[in-house]
Order: sequence, then C-alpha cells, then structure tokens
Amino acid sequence: MRVSSRVPARAATAAAIVVLLAVAIVPLARGGHEVAVYPSYYPHEIEIATVAPAAAATLLRDGKLHAYIGQPPDGAPDAIRPGDAIRSAESLGSFVIIRVKAASANPPDHPSACAVAASVIANLDRGQLVVHPYPVTPWHGDYLYHADLADAAKGRYLAAGAAGAADTAGTAGAAGTAGTSAPVKVRAVGEVARQAVPPDWITDGPDWDAEVSEVGAGDLVASAMLAMNGSLGPEWLRTGWFQAELLLRDTGDADERAHEERQRADEAFRRLTSRDYDNLVARVNLERELVTALTAGCRKVVAGYTVKREYYNAEFSAGIENIASDALTGLHSPMFIRTVKLKDFPWNGWLKLGIDATPAAAWNPIGGMNDQFGRLMWFALGDPALLPSPYEAGFMLNRIADVRQNEGRR
Repeated sequence: MRVSSRVPARAATAAAIVVLLAVAIVPLARGGHEVAVYPSYYPHEIEIATVAPAAAATLLRDGKLHAYIGQPPDGAPDAIRPGDAIRSAESLGSFVIIRVKAASANPPDHPSACAVAASVIANLDRGQLVVHPYPVTPWHGDYLYHADLADAAKGRYLAAGAAGAADTAGTAGAAGTAGTSAPVKVRAVGEVARQAVPPDWITDGPDWDAEVSEVGAGDLVASAMLAMNGSLGPEWLRTGWFQAELLLRDTGDADERAHEERQRADEAFRRLTSRDYDNLVARVNLERELVTALTAGCRKVVAGYTVKREYYNAEFSAGIENIASDALTGLHSPMFIRTVKLKDFPWNGWLKLGIDATPAAAWNPIGGMNDQFGRLMWFALGDPALLPSPYEAGFMLNRIADVRQNEGRR
C-alpha cells in the first residue's frame, strides 16, 4: 500500500532500496494458483488531496474523487441529485453551546442565568440544529445509560422557555429590569449559530447576554487523541461522559455551589479514569453522577447538536462500497480506511480522497500528525491495533477477535 501526498523523492528512493534489498535476501519461491480468499480489500495506493469544497461536488460526480472528508461540498445536497450515484455517511457534526454572560451578583444557578439559557433554547431555529440540552447524544455509544436524564433535561428547558420566554428575556436583558419584553441579546459565533438564533436577537457588540457557538465533535475527539503504541487514545475517548467533561469542565463559575459541583465532578472523573469502582452498575452510576454535576449550572449549556453528512461516489464500477463510518468522526476514521472497497477491482486499486484541510503539522507520530490531514494519513500508515467499535463507545481489535470456541452440547 502506498499513500500518495507528494512525498519528497528521496523518501521514494529509500523505499525502493528497501524493496530491492528484500528481494535480494528472500529466496525464490514458486507457487500455483492464487489464494482464493484475500484478507482485506485494502487499496495499494491512497491519494489524499486538499480540495476546496466548491470543487468537491463536481469532482465527486465526475468520478475523480471517491470520497470527500470534511465539510459538505458547496451546493450539496442540492447539487447532488438523489438519482446520482452519490451517497452520504452521517455522523455527529457539532455541539451547539450556550454560554450565559457571568454577572458578579448572580450565582450560576440564579433564575436569570437558567431563564436566559431556557429562553434561547426555546427560540432556536431547528433547521440544522437538533435541540438536545444534554451533552450525551444518541450518537454516543453510552447514550442509553443517560437517556432518562437527557429527556428530563429537554423537558425542563423547553417547558421553562415556553412558559416565560418574553419575561425571562427581559429579566436578563441589557437593562436587567424584570418585566420588559426586550429579546435576549445573543452573540452568535459561527454559521450554524447565526442561522439558529432569531435575527433580531443577534448582536455583534460587546453588550450581550448569551453567546451561542459550536464545537466540532471530530475536533473534540481529536483534542484528546494520542496515536501511540497501537492505540488512538484513552479507552474512554469516545464515551459521552468523557466528552461532556471536555465540553463543560470550564464554566467560569466561582461561587460556592459551583465549587462543590466541580469537586463532585472531579471525584467522579478520577474514579472513572482510575477504575475505582466495583462493577458495571457502579461505573454507570459514576458516569451519570459526573454528567449531572457538569450540567448542574446554567452558565454553560449544551443546547443541541448538528448532523454531518460526508459524500462519496458509489457508482458502478468507478465508485466505492462497503462503507463504514464512525458515529463521532464520520469518514475521518481508521474504520473507513480499513473497510472501504473499490468497485473497479476485487482487491487493491487506487483510492482517491479529498479533504478540506491543508497539511500543517509535522509528519511524525510523536510530535506531529495531529492535524486533520496528518491524522488521516496516520490512520492509513499506522495500522493501529485497536479500531473504533461501530456498536459501542469503546474499541475493537484490528483483524483479531478474542472469540471463545463453541464446544457445543455435552
């Protein structure tokens, strides 16, 4: 397998020398027919090219790209008709975060802070946004452990927002006078936020009540990812409770109650990461306790999430098939690289991928390969021992499974 990304010529020369030495050392072997079953459909050349989103849709339709990893191509899905051979893989796109502006006289659980958060959530446009005011989403493998807490949080915020959106907006308005009907002043950061927040609520000035922004799910995972010793990071990297800790650990609150909740969250996090629990039930209770402590205040709230769609060409026979994608990072995953099959060839072949980021990091597994391009290259070259599991929040063994032999009845 060769990964093509305009590697310097001296690297190619060195590789050729290694191949020649290997041929010279290994004795000549003769054989008959080919092996009938191949271990994988791994392409022998993978080309990763930086492609602007504006050009990606055309390249996909023309068969010059097999898949585009990153933001959807400009015009998609309008530019890609349902009848075309273009398909999409869905994954968690981003978390939408509300940060209520701190007021020195109000604690984090003061009604004004919670009212502002509830009012903003109740008035968000649900075009791209899935309203889900809880950090563990249905895209996380451990969501079932938190489903009741997530439903309760959604009902609580939406009921509060519907009951008094106008009054609560006035309570935390710029004048801070209860009973006014002025809308909440929101600083919207990013395209998703500006589309979700009511236009007459948005302000670009320094006088604002709440800030709505988004955090990419893939970026959040990558921030804790470390490709070392055949692993991609800590075993809890892809769990909802761990990502809730990454999202909400810094709320900026300094009052006594917030300090107590932070201590409670820290203790639960310590026990989870040091395996200081007796059984599965105790572990799940710690996970729930951690997220409950992280979501106790209203200064920083997860309002919901977006769904990302990444496109690939499934045309016969120039496209690809057997697509596996990660629920949190989409096609930017070793799961995709390890399973994708070219339709043109029963094995091997040339896989052409487009990516929306220019290479910026050093190409070494210790201090580099930590940008989007570098991580994708390392997924192909590093051959990690553990891959993200498609059915849970953990990892699975690459190529080998610990399966007990069925001895049958005795």
